[in-house]
Amino acid sequence: MHDFLIPTHIESPRLVLRMLQDADWRALHEQYSDEECTRYTLGRVLTEGESWRTMSTILGHWMLRGYGPYAVTDKQSGDVLGVVGMWYPNDWPEPEILWQIIRRYWGQGYASEAARAVQTMARQHFPELSLISLIDERNTGSIRVAKAVGAAFEKELQFRGNVCHLYRHPKGK
Repeated sequence: MHDFLIPTHIESPRLVLRMLQDADWRALHEQYSDEECTRYTLGRVLTEGESWRTMSTILGHWMLRGYGPYAVTDKQSGDVLGVVGMWYPNDWPEPEILWQIIRRYWGQGYASEAARAVQTMARQHFPELSLISLIDERNTGSIRVAKAVGAAFEKELQFRGNVCHLYRHPKGK
């Protein structure tokens, strides 16, 4: 068993955030194969094999960093709604909270609820850490989520050929 720096399971009023499981790739493929969902993140839709490998990358992040994004599931139905959690690839400016919700679940507050649960967990386990969210300037939906969870615009920067906004999440007390 691997020693992780954060819990592998957290909950919010409507959601369970847990480590990804093998069967989750099918639900996540709905997101990764949706042009609207990948427009500002991946920049293109993924094949089934690429969706599985993307999920494997998220699990690898857990192994290498000791933390990572969670599968977000609905407490009542058990359905996978997307991925939300801490993310810090080697080319990222700082550790961030990311959210990726399957489009049919947009507009229901799941991203902000899950992001708040991650903020709370991160404050407990990394009180000194000031997390960001790096968001393409055109991604108005994601910018709304950042503001809804109390993240403040800090600066604009070039990242992977795009203009991005860096939002800073509030630190713990």
